Amino acid sequence: MTSLRALKLPSLISSLLLLATTAHADTYEVDNRHTFPVFEIEHYSLSIQRGRFNKTTGVIQYDKEKRRVAAEITIDAKSVDMGLADRDELMRSEKFLHTEKFPAIRFVIPEFQLSDSAKVNFIPGQLTLHGVTQPVTIAAQISCGQPPQLARETCGANIETTIKRSDFGMAFGLPGIGDEVNIIASVEAFKVAQKVK
Repeated sequence: MTSLRALKLPSLISSLLLLATTAHADTYEVDNRHTFPVFEIEHYSLSIQRGRFNKTTGVIQYDKEKRRVAAEITIDAKSVDMGLADRDELMRSEKFLHTEKFPAIRFVIPEFQLSDSAKVNFIPGQLTLHGVTQPVTIAAQISCGQPPQLARETCGANIETTIKRSDFGMAFGLPGIGDEVNIIASVEAFKVAQKVK
């Protein structure tokens, strides 16, 4: 896996700032049914344990002509899913995500110029997790289109990154439970129809 440094809809002020940086961009709304952030973490050097988040929202601004992108993505931290109810509760507790105090995980890309030729773009952003904001770079493969089965134009991305949970104030279980967390996310977003003036 590539080792790198990948959210509720944005507030009114941040939305205006996002739109201002991509004035000629189209707006895409994240499709929760096809967007799943998955995380992997080492468990006492015995195995890699995996979990995912089931609720993601967000807005992406994409200017196809200039190939510029900006995004605000929010994950509902309480939607963490480890496959077992007791493990879900542990992940939501103060030992890990502390979702009562920090209900949202947020990733923001202010604006980024995509490459015209590279298959993978390395996109810097700001990740807010467990109440701490840190710079994080994601590796993203991005494509757009409108397959016959879909009613609207859709953009998708396959994303990978690696973070250290201790950088975000989550140190419970170290070093037995790993510090490095690999994140793999599939994201799809529908183009929002422009209002006729």
